[in-house]
Amino acid sequence: MAKQKTAYVCVDCGSDHNKWQGQCQDCGAWNTLSELRLGPAGSAKPAPVRQGYAGEVGGEVQMLANVSIEALPRRSTGFDEFDRVLGGGLVAGSAVLIGGHPGAGKSTLLLQVLCRLANDCECLYVTGEESLPQIAMRAQRLNLRADTLKLCSETSLELILAQAMANKPAVLVVDSIQVLHSEQVSSAPGSVSQVRECAAALTRFAKQTGTVLLMVGHVTKDGGLAGPKVLEHIIDCSIMLEGSSDSRYRTLRGSKNRFGAVNELGVFAMTELGLKEVKNPSAIFLNRGDVVSSGSTVMVVWEGTRPLLVEIQALVDSSGFGNPRRVAVGLEQNRLAMLLAVLHRHGGLQVGDQDVFVNVVGGVKVLETGSDLALLFAIVSSFRDRPLPEDMVVFGEVGLSGEIRPVPSGQERLQEARKHGFRRAIVPHGNAPRGTLAGMEVVGVKTLAEALEAI
Repeated sequence: MAKQKTAYVCVDCGSDHNKWQGQCQDCGAWNTLSELRLGPAGSAKPAPVRQGYAGEVGGEVQMLANVSIEALPRRSTGFDEFDRVLGGGLVAGSAVLIGGHPGAGKSTLLLQVLCRLANDCECLYVTGEESLPQIAMRAQRLNLRADTLKLCSETSLELILAQAMANKPAVLVVDSIQVLHSEQVSSAPGSVSQVRECAAALTRFAKQTGTVLLMVGHVTKDGGLAGPKVLEHIIDCSIMLEGSSDSRYRTLRGSKNRFGAVNELGVFAMTELGLKEVKNPSAIFLNRGDVVSSGSTVMVVWEGTRPLLVEIQALVDSSGFGNPRRVAVGLEQNRLAMLLAVLHRHGGLQVGDQDVFVNVVGGVKVLETGSDLALLFAIVSSFRDRPLPEDMVVFGEVGLSGEIRPVPSGQERLQEARKHGFRRAIVPHGNAPRGTLAGMEVVGVKTLAEALEAI
């Protein structure tokens, strides 16, 4: 009997190793090697011919100036928020990966999109996790038009490609990439090799035929996309659909996009008829109570290509333990500790013996540094138990030496705040307008001490 071959594959970068070891030699990650059985030696099928992810074989060397540049036509999904995250719409020949936690609404969103697109072009929905009656029941529950969309329940890569070649769809949805398997790879579905080869084959098909490929991806318990890291390098656009189970709002954020801006944010609301786009996200994130309370500040963050007004709350309380707690929800934990040190050194406020809790209302994750000044204002307001004015908005980056640094797109942030009824703004001196801004008082500050005096 032929001896079975075994390899150890890194789940982060996909590199192969002959034996197990604690650290991957290629990416340096620890405890990421998983055992992969390749089948008996000598009985493996011949490996397929590699053609590259772009689907081009034997390409000739050309001068950059001689490469023909054609405008990439975009196809609207029917959702303005989805088109915004994609950079304007779906591009022919692109591969898009949509991930998210179970129950976030990935299949619901794609079914709504395809039922709309099927009225104008050929679409194919391939499901490997749900049966066709389940898809039909969802379409009936969402009141979608189902007489133009083609469905297929299959998990074999070769059969899916055969169906795609026969039907020639303009948009192809695969739900999901983790359940597909190829006969050329001797491993279980969902393994590193299967996910990598299936994604590469589907991407090559999309590039060669000009088909828009939408793949659904699973996530790990840490919230990252499951599978090898090379999966995110193969595709053109990576999108995460996020949302908690106790909230009906869902956020669609792009982490990679070869055809548009990254970190673009789209907001949807889950209703009985599926996902509905939210045209004005700032309105739902600024749903403040009637009673003015301390520890609340409104800031303007820049998400992709548009400003967004969100409320940040802070609670400072006496600690009953020797090690005070620092909890940040929606913000970076290490940056909170750094800003508290800056507040003590350059603001004269000692909160070393206090528990500090910070939360961004609405479940939004703020990744930029323009929220530093608003965060400190909320902490000072809670510590002194003094509410801040309701019509005041704050943004700015705080340096380690106590200086207030300007942030990008300052004028657009002020215009968005004025549109929502804010009449006063405390901003970095570099973002203050040269002239007067009608209907708004703008105070430009250079240091943290000046900012604290302004309130």
